[in-house]
Amino acid sequence: MPTKRTTLRLSDERQQLLEEASEIVAAGPEDDPPMADVIDAALTHLVESEQNIQEAREEHPPHVIQSIANTSVLALRYRTRVESRWR
Repeated sequence: MPTKRTTLRLSDERQQLLEEASEIVAAGPEDDPPMADVIDAALTHLVESEQNIQEAREEHPPHVIQSIANTSVLALRYRTRVESRWR
């Protein structure tokens, strides 16, 4: 579990990401959601995406899931292995 903090340092890159995420979360062009709502939405999306990936593994081949789910931050890697059916 990450440590609890009350401050969040905003680098230029993090500020830009928060602004882009805020536009996604906003209810409309005039809406300016609180940063806490934007962060909560991003965390919820991350957790639910992982659940969706796990469920999709039953329906789709690994290369399809990998091509859809990979981002610049998180990537899925698959390893192949040979299993003998004779034993």
